[in-house]
Amino acid sequence: MKKLSLHVKNFLVIALGTALYAFGFVEFNMANHLAEGGVSGVSLMLHFLLQIDPSYSNMILNIPLLFIGYRFLGRRTFFYTIWGISSLSIWMFIFQRIPFTLNIHHDLLVAALLAGLFAGTGIGLVFRYGGTTGGADIIAKLFQVKRGIAVGKTFFVFDAIVLTLSLSYINLEQMMYTLIASFVAAQVVGIVQSGGYTVKGMLIITDKHKEVSNMIIHEFGRSATYLHGEGAYSGNQKEVIYVVLNPSEIQELRQGLAHVDPNAFASIINVHEVIGDFSYPKSRFRELKK
Repeated sequence: MKKLSLHVKNFLVIALGTALYAFGFVEFNMANHLAEGGVSGVSLMLHFLLQIDPSYSNMILNIPLLFIGYRFLGRRTFFYTIWGISSLSIWMFIFQRIPFTLNIHHDLLVAALLAGLFAGTGIGLVFRYGGTTGGADIIAKLFQVKRGIAVGKTFFVFDAIVLTLSLSYINLEQMMYTLIASFVAAQVVGIVQSGGYTVKGMLIITDKHKEVSNMIIHEFGRSATYLHGEGAYSGNQKEVIYVVLNPSEIQELRQGLAHVDPNAFASIINVHEVIGDFSYPKSRFRELKK
C-alpha cells in the first residue's frame, strides 16, 4: 500500500508540474510570441504558421517518439512519461480556453522571466518525481544509447535547430528574450530538482585528521567520514576527511582548519542534494558538549 501511495503522489506532482509548464507556455510564450525549445517549440511553430493547436500537435509529435523510446526509458519512466505528455497536452488545451490573461503591459522581459520561471518549476517537478515531458528527452536518450552522444549535447543541438527555425515567425528581439527565458528555466530546473537545498562538501587531507575531525564534531555538530587514501608521490597512507556543511559554515571551517593544521589541503565541492541527516547524532553531541 505504501508503494502504491508513492506512485499516486508521483502522478499527482507530475500533473502539477505539467500544469505550471502549460500555464507559462500559453500565457507567456504564446501570448507574447516567445519561442520554445524541444517538441513544445515545434508545436509553437505549427501554431503560428499553420494555426494548429499546440495541445494536439504536442501529443501527435510525441506518439512516434514514445514507440521509439520504449526500450530506452525503462518501464517506470515510460509510464510516467506517457502521463507527463498526456497531462501537458490536456493542460495546454484547458488553458487556451480559459478566458484569463495576465496583463504585463507587453513587457517582453517580464514575459521571458515568468515563462522561464513557470517552465523551470514545472519541468523540475516532473523530473524530480521520475517523469519526463517526452520530446527531446526521448531523442537524447536514443542518441546516448545508439551513438554514445552525451544527453546535454543532443539537447543543445535539438534546441538550437528548433530555435533557429523559430525565426520564421518571430523577430530577433523576441528570440533574445526567448534565450533569457531558456536560461532562467535551466537554472530553476536545477533548483527544483535538488529541492532548493544547497550544501557544500569538503575533502580534507591532513596529518592531523583526529584533531580536525574532533573540531568538526565539537564546533559544528557535524559528522565526518574517513576515506582511506595514499599519496601518489610519497606512498604515505592518508586519512581523507569528507564532511558536508551548510555554505555559511565553509568559511568558519576554513578558518578553523588554518588554525589546527595550516598545511592541510582542502577541496570544496558543490553538493546538489543530500539524502539523510548529515549532522552528528544529537544525543551524542550533547554528551560531547558537556
